[in-house]
Amino acid sequence: MFATLAQGGWPMIPIAVCSIVGLTITIERCVALRRSSVIDPRMLQLIEEYSERTAPDSAVMACRRTKGPFARIVEECVKARHLDHMEVIETMHATGRTQVGGMERGLTVLEIVAAVSPLLGLLGTVLGMITVFDAITVAGIGNPQVLSDGISKALITTVAGLCVAIPALAFHSWLSRRVDDFATEMQERATGFIVKLLAIQKKKRAVSG
Repeated sequence: MFATLAQGGWPMIPIAVCSIVGLTITIERCVALRRSSVIDPRMLQLIEEYSERTAPDSAVMACRRTKGPFARIVEECVKARHLDHMEVIETMHATGRTQVGGMERGLTVLEIVAAVSPLLGLLGTVLGMITVFDAITVAGIGNPQVLSDGISKALITTVAGLCVAIPALAFHSWLSRRVDDFATEMQERATGFIVKLLAIQKKKRAVSG
């Protein structure tokens, strides 16, 4: 197999680099975008059990001890509880945009890999065909095997490029959809938590007043 791939010439080198980069990003994002890593169950329990008896400082510390985008959003919401409703919502959106940007890290590169790999394969095929026609110019077409062997070698890079691009495109689409789903869920849960948080703050002000 390696001998066959080597026949593709130097375009196989950038295609191989694209395959390594694409595989690395795919594995890293699949691990990073596990549900327990994005929306930690402890954060769901915290916002479910949060009440007027909950110490805000202890809630903030619990968020800081927890990894994941949703923990950062909940932390900022608790810290912004003294602001009015629109300001808390804006804080949530600003933090959410930052966290979603982190979740999308590497997906642009994966998209580039999916777009560039077949073009590199096509480039290798065109260069291979040029070599084939140069050989025909010199030796003629008296031996059809020379022509067929040359064309088959030229097409190796196209096949390799497509083998890299197809899974890269598929995983990019799946991971992007996964990020969008997590972003929607985090926004819905954070919005519900803000409503509860502000209601508790309003009740505390009424009692203290």
